[in-house]
Amino acid sequence: MNGAERDPREIVTGLLADRRFLAACSSRDMGTLFRLLNYRGVSTRRIAAAVDISQGRLYDYMNGKSRVEKLAIFEQIADAFHIPGRLLGLTERPWEPAAPAPTQALAEPLQTGDDMTAMHAFRTADRQAGGGRLYTSVTRHLREVIGPRLVDADGTLQVFAVAAILTEMAGWMAHDSGQDTTAGRHFARALPLARASGDTPLTASIAASTSHLALQTGDPEAAVHWAQSGLALTKRGPSLPSLVARLHTMSARALAAAGQPTPAMAALASAEETLDGVPEAERPWLSPFDRAALALESALVLRDLCRHDEARAHAEHAVHLRESHRARSLVLSRIALATLHLRCSDLDAAVIVGNDIATADPNLGSIRVLRHIDDLRAQLAPHRDHPPVRALLMRLDETRRARMLLLADLVPAPSKGTMP
Repeated sequence: MNGAERDPREIVTGLLADRRFLAACSSRDMGTLFRLLNYRGVSTRRIAAAVDISQGRLYDYMNGKSRVEKLAIFEQIADAFHIPGRLLGLTERPWEPAAPAPTQALAEPLQTGDDMTAMHAFRTADRQAGGGRLYTSVTRHLREVIGPRLVDADGTLQVFAVAAILTEMAGWMAHDSGQDTTAGRHFARALPLARASGDTPLTASIAASTSHLALQTGDPEAAVHWAQSGLALTKRGPSLPSLVARLHTMSARALAAAGQPTPAMAALASAEETLDGVPEAERPWLSPFDRAALALESALVLRDLCRHDEARAHAEHAVHLRESHRARSLVLSRIALATLHLRCSDLDAAVIVGNDIATADPNLGSIRVLRHIDDLRAQLAPHRDHPPVRALLMRLDETRRARMLLLADLVPAPSKGTMP
C-alpha cells in the first residue's frame, strides 16, 4: 500500500457491526481479525508495526499457524485499532468514551402535572423558535425548580428523570446556539441523572443525543460507540421502536461519515424496518423521532456516500412530511434539499427551494440554522452569473442581516485571528 492508505481505526469503525469481525473478537481469533483488516486495505506492514510484532509473526497468525495468547498483545491490538475493550474481553480502554451504565430499575412513566406541562412548553417553543432564546429559561428552571428537589430527595425517582430530560434539552439548545462544548457537558450530566431515575429508554435516548453531537463535532468513531451503547440499553427495557430506529440511524450517519457504505446502509435499513414496527407505548418526554426525521437523516447518509439522486428523493420526502409548526426541522430539511439539488446540477430547483428558505420565520433563534444557510450561500456563490441565483443570494444576504440582528447576543465570538 502507498502512503494514502486509510487509517485502520476508520476501517474498524465500519466493522463494528460486521458479524465476522464480532465473532473473531469474541473468540479472540486475531488471525481472522488481521485478515479482515488486510482485505479492506490495511497493509501487513502497518498492522505489524501497530501491534509491534514482526511480519513473520503476523503471517503465522493470519495463516492459523499460531494464535495470540498474551494479554499485553490483545491490549495492544485494542488500543492500536480502537477496538472496544469489551469485544476482546478486556476492561474499558482509556481512550473509550464513558458508556452509559445499566440502570437498576425501570421508572414508571412520568405522570401528568407541572413537570410534564413545563417540558411540553419548552419543547414546543424550541421546535418553533429555536433553542437560543430558551436556553437561559431551561437552565434557570433546572437550577431554581428542579435542583432543590434533587437535594431534598423528594421521595420519587421522577425528579431524577425530569432533571435528566431538561438537562438533555438544555444540551440540545446549547448545540442549537453553536455552543457544542457546553452541549457536551449537559449530555454528560444528563446520563447519571437518567441512570438514577431507573429509566432505561431515557438513558438510551441521551446516548443517541451524545452520538449525534459526536458526529457533528467530527468524531464518527465516538458516534458509533454511543449509538451502539444506546442500542444495547434498549434490549434491557420496553420496546420503543422510534428510539431504536433513532439509534440505528445515528449509527448509519456515523458509519457513512467514516466512509463505510455497506454497514451504513445496513444500519439505515434496520432503522427503516424498526420504525415500520408495531406501535409503541407513548413516552412523550423522549426526544422525538418520526418518519420525517428518518427521511432527512437518510438523505444525509446517502449524501455522505455520494448517492446524490437517492439522497435528493429522501430530502424531498422529508420536506413533504415535516409539519409547518416544526419551523427549525422544516428549514433544515429545505437546506438539505437545496444543497442536493446543487449537487445534482439542478440550479433552478435549488433556487425554488432557496426562496422558501429565505422566507422562513426570521424569529427562529437558531445559530445552527444560520450556519447551514451560510453554507448554502457559499455553494450558490459560484453560480451568481445565473440571474435567479444572483437574486436568491441577495435575498439570503438580507435574511442573514436580519437574523444576525436578532441573534447578535447569541453568536459565539470569533476566535482571535479569525474572520467574523
